[in-house]
Amino acid sequence: MTMVSVGTAWRNGRLDARRGPSKLLFGRMYEDPSIELDAFRPRSRVFCIASAGCTAMNLAPRHEVVAVDINRVQLAYAGRRVMGERATRGVVECVMAAVRPFARTVGWSPSKLRTFLDLQEPTAQTAFWRRHLDTRRFRLAFDGLLSLPALHAVYGRPFLDFLPPHLGAVIRRRMERCFSRHPNATNPYARALLLGELSDDPPPAEARAIQFVHADATSYLESQPPRRFDAFALSNILDGADAAYAARLMAAVKGAAAPGAVCVLRSFREPESILPTNRACDDRSMLWGVVDVRAVATL
Repeated sequence: MTMVSVGTAWRNGRLDARRGPSKLLFGRMYEDPSIELDAFRPRSRVFCIASAGCTAMNLAPRHEVVAVDINRVQLAYAGRRVMGERATRGVVECVMAAVRPFARTVGWSPSKLRTFLDLQEPTAQTAFWRRHLDTRRFRLAFDGLLSLPALHAVYGRPFLDFLPPHLGAVIRRRMERCFSRHPNATNPYARALLLGELSDDPPPAEARAIQFVHADATSYLESQPPRRFDAFALSNILDGADAAYAARLMAAVKGAAAPGAVCVLRSFREPESILPTNRACDDRSMLWGVVDVRAVATL
């Protein structure tokens, strides 16, 4: 099924501002699906942003999943992954791979990183992070890499305007928050971020039942009958969207939601205030400012 409209920066299938064909943006998803697995009732009918397919595949054994993406290239890739194709690098992984060799220049040797990633006790991890990794040289280099001039080389303005100021410092705080809560040894996202080692587990058999739809998420939900979905895994769809699109999406989610439906919405933004429904600290991927888990009725 295909249904696409404009209204969001994701429509171009690119992260930069250049004209050209859509690209594979994400070879993996940096979103911890344990959040959705904990939040959604068993045997829910789930609307899910397809992206690289990771969340959809993790939900498939317990739920009926409809995975939607506006980027045809990304959607086709997710569809191939559920059939057993090995994961590959997207734009995001290529960018991270290009900057990762600079880790040595700030004293991050592979052996030091592996020692850190083998730790299992958050208190020891925090101490190691502060003493050996979060050094002045690292902070200066990291803040430079995440400065607006550097990011403009990869990302178009719609994907930058919502970011908090001093992004390097913000992300470093999120990293330490994760290391202080979750054992590194069992956290695949820590290894992916620091070493680029990405797990490639085979998809569950139930993943073949995922329904993939090429569509703008809002347009698709607007076309659905009332009470169609019990849960919504929206990724960070509103990063790069304007206020009008956000309002339209929320209305579409409410219109397609069954009674008691739950929504998970991520964002790189910093929360504007204390948000009781924010579970960013529980997401082991460590990058998010907001992981909002709430009843759709409260949107």
